[in-house]
Amino acid sequence: MASLTLKDVGKKFGKTAALSGVDLHVEDGEFCVLLGPSGCGKSTLLNVIAGLVPQDKGIIELDGHSIDRLAPRDRDVAMVFQSYALYPHMTVAKNLGFGLRMRGVPKATIRKKVLDTASLLGIDGLLNRKPRELSGGQRQRVAMGRALTRRPKLFLLDEPLSNLDARLRSNVRLELKQLHTRLKTTIVYVTHDQVEAMTLGEKVVVMRDGEVRQTGRPETIYSFPADTFVATFIGSPEMNLYRGMILHNGEHPVFQGRGFHMDMGDLQLNPVDGEVDLGFRPEDVKIVEAGAETLPVKVEMISDVGSEKYIHTQIGREHLTLRAPKDASFRPGEIINLTIDLTRLHIFKGGVRMD
Repeated sequence: MASLTLKDVGKKFGKTAALSGVDLHVEDGEFCVLLGPSGCGKSTLLNVIAGLVPQDKGIIELDGHSIDRLAPRDRDVAMVFQSYALYPHMTVAKNLGFGLRMRGVPKATIRKKVLDTASLLGIDGLLNRKPRELSGGQRQRVAMGRALTRRPKLFLLDEPLSNLDARLRSNVRLELKQLHTRLKTTIVYVTHDQVEAMTLGEKVVVMRDGEVRQTGRPETIYSFPADTFVATFIGSPEMNLYRGMILHNGEHPVFQGRGFHMDMGDLQLNPVDGEVDLGFRPEDVKIVEAGAETLPVKVEMISDVGSEKYIHTQIGREHLTLRAPKDASFRPGEIINLTIDLTRLHIFKGGVRMD
């Protein structure tokens, strides 16, 4: 396997900047996920790493050596596409061994590697079938197996599970995580699905408009988002986020939002001029008895997701979502009182996180 380093990588299509100054380092054997909405540049970045699209500027290194001038076939990377890209006229065995045959590897070696890979992925009983005879999950395993058979230095996966139904996607995701644990391969994985990113990634790279907005471990990105985009993009339901002012006129700082105010208790805050964005996640809100420092809100709707419920409420002229136990029972229009874990507040100035 190998480490991957990108330095100031940029790419334009016409006047549109698809990538802008991307810096990234993926350790040897690390599972790195590129996460972001459609059109953010994550697939373009994957294609640039593979050599399918040339960058306009910047350097790409594999194990400390530049691969910028190498053709795709000489970069020792393997790519798995969303569309599987299997050869329909070939059997599973021939699909798995295709890359090795193109490199002139002896037949006996190809056969051994194909059998080893098929056994690893649990598709050794499908070797004589053709793609049209396979389910979506089986086709995806074959597509991943074709990349694995070569044992390249780097694996690039472009939304490989998006064509699968939810249950199968969850199963294959677990298999992929277990496979990485066994093989310790270096993987760069593209997805727009935050659950996929947070489940699979040892390192998550959040992208928007061709830029990297934050890089870190899943728990760090969730607990300490760098800006308001990351804060609302990560988490389901998304973070409650409100524009307002922090006032320091009384004993405690108070956040003044649109039609409501919130006492921030003994939280130590430096004075902040102008507007800020204050956020907290649904799980950091609790339903309590009415009190001097509670927040009264009006229930609008309840989302029952089985194991728990999400209560959607109105606070002032804003909306607030909180997580509640599955046995919680409220009616639309009912007034309930809330308290918020002040140690879990997120404050942003100009869209950027404040320490």
